[in-house]
Amino acid sequence: MEEFKIRLGFENEGILPVIHIAGEITSEAEEEIVQSYESIPSEKRSRVILNFTETSYINSAGIATLISLITKSSENQGKIEFAGLNSHFRKVMDIVGLTDFVLIHDSLQTALSQS
Repeated sequence: MEEFKIRLGFENEGILPVIHIAGEITSEAEEEIVQSYESIPSEKRSRVILNFTETSYINSAGIATLISLITKSSENQGKIEFAGLNSHFRKVMDIVGLTDFVLIHDSLQTALSQS
């Protein structure tokens, strides 16, 4: 079992929040993911990128957490974007319908280049 780690960073000269998620996204990860999002100043929440490059596993509770985050963001006129999903996770996100609600970038670099 890979340890879950999360890190919030601000890219593009400190204006674009990126939540880097490593390890397994399960129910244990929910509180940290939500806290990371809520710690972003509201004026910087219009576009938040979740970086999945180092994510190894996600279960249904993890997907529910992502749905909750997407809902919370859209209620505040913000957008959540995904970056760095491997092909398996991308397929999972497609199956559960999340790709209808988020912009998906192949890599973090691609996401950062689109401002």
